[in-house]
Amino acid sequence: MSSHEQPIWFWDLLIGQPVDPSEFLEANPLWRVSEGIPRSPNVATNEQQQTSDTFGFKWKKRETFEDFSKTFTPTWLKEKYGAFARLDFLGDHGSIPVVLDAGCGAGMSGMTFFRDRLDRIRYIGVDISTSVDVASERFNELDHRVGLIQCDLNEIPIPPATVDVIFSEGVLHHTNNTFESLRALTDHLKPGGRLLFYVYRVKGPIREYTDDLIREKLSSLSLDEAWEQLMPLTKLGVALGELEATVDVPEDIALLGITAGPVNLQRFFYWHILKTFYRPEMSLEEMNHINFDWFVPSNARRHTPEEVRGWCLTLGLEVEHEHIEDAGITIVARRKG
Repeated sequence: MSSHEQPIWFWDLLIGQPVDPSEFLEANPLWRVSEGIPRSPNVATNEQQQTSDTFGFKWKKRETFEDFSKTFTPTWLKEKYGAFARLDFLGDHGSIPVVLDAGCGAGMSGMTFFRDRLDRIRYIGVDISTSVDVASERFNELDHRVGLIQCDLNEIPIPPATVDVIFSEGVLHHTNNTFESLRALTDHLKPGGRLLFYVYRVKGPIREYTDDLIREKLSSLSLDEAWEQLMPLTKLGVALGELEATVDVPEDIALLGITAGPVNLQRFFYWHILKTFYRPEMSLEEMNHINFDWFVPSNARRHTPEEVRGWCLTLGLEVEHEHIEDAGITIVARRKG
């Protein structure tokens, strides 16, 4: 793996004055720079270490996400972020805004969302896992110079109020405390800056119970074993989807959060019993990747829309866009002041 070449503005932004890696390490003696990427040694808990290992493992499996990142991901992001997916809002934040991708993974969502503007923003990807090395490979393949850091979202070495836009797509719920991580990110945002994020939504009681049961069973396995143990579940999703059957729920079942009406059998299982992802255009490995993403991380919190709105109110974030769906909650908010 070649060393990551950080853009010329990167070290300057981290410490607020022109520096090089050696000066950064003098100011942050517990950190190290490996393959050109600054890396923190700190992981707060066993759960966060397991979550970090999980994402480092899955993002190295590039063949299991590269194709759907070009087809499924752009459509999904547009559905969730609406008009903001056109990126016109970036013009509110200067000619070359600083964009922090908080929990960038392999860069799949950030690269997709900002792809047409990567040459007009200062992009910094941060992730607690070694997926930053995969992100480095992928951005290099596009000939884009970006900043990358490996650390917890609560200890990003960027001065307060220096970032124009923060993008945290499906990440905050994987931290030790979703609200505290959101608070930490907000501190980096300039007054008037925007924060775009997505978190999991609480599901029905059977799904919640089953998901946690499976997650607990997988937590004692190696990541390779967990990947293989999920394969039968993924194949069940395929079998249900290929039936193309419909069940007509005669009336609402309020006790279980099930609404009346016709629903595809696979989707009924998916939303109310257990996550068995299925898309006919995807390969079995790709679908297993998505199930693995859901079931294996120890930290995988779910939240309600009311809870998320309360966080924004507390942190002085004015919500400009809200998209609520069964899977999760998408927010675009602007920091007051």
